[in-house]
Amino acid sequence: MQRGGHKGYAVYRIVIADVRAPRDGKFIEKIGTFNPNTNPATVDLNFDRALYWVETGAQPTDTVRTILKGEGVYMMKHLRGGVKKGAFDEAACQQKFDAWKTAKEQKLTAAKDAQSKSRQEAAAKALDAEKKVNEAIAKKVADKKAAEAAAKAEAEAAKAAEAAEAEKAAEAPAAEATEAPAEA
Repeated sequence: MQRGGHKGYAVYRIVIADVRAPRDGKFIEKIGTFNPNTNPATVDLNFDRALYWVETGAQPTDTVRTILKGEGVYMMKHLRGGVKKGAFDEAACQQKFDAWKTAKEQKLTAAKDAQSKSRQEAAAKALDAEKKVNEAIAKKVADKKAAEAAAKAEAEAAKAAEAAEAEKAAEAPAAEATEAPAEA
């Protein structure tokens, strides 16, 4: 594998290279790419060339061997060995490989569905929790506004009462003043 990409985001090329070549040095053929940054990891592989090199005797690294097993290169090599030995014919080989590939794709699809379902459930739980927090905040704000409105209304009522008392007090001396000259 040859490393590419940038710091913190490695992307690898799956290459056929001489054992003596450096990691990112000269290679014979590029047979695919591997991007571990996606979920699940993305593998773009030239299946026929990979199978050719494995059957020729290429010794992959542990990581590449795992990738090739996951893509079915070693399964096809095994099945082709059965054809060479006469255990079954090429059609049966292809049928077994297709069945294996279909089962693998179903498992992958089920895993993706389960993962997306769990993400949706987590998002729904987070949304419910956020709604509860927002409701609590809204209740606190409403209570505070109600308290402020009550305090304001009380202050206005006190002002109105003071104004009424002041008005009564102002009317009382004026009434006494008008009554006093009438007596005289």
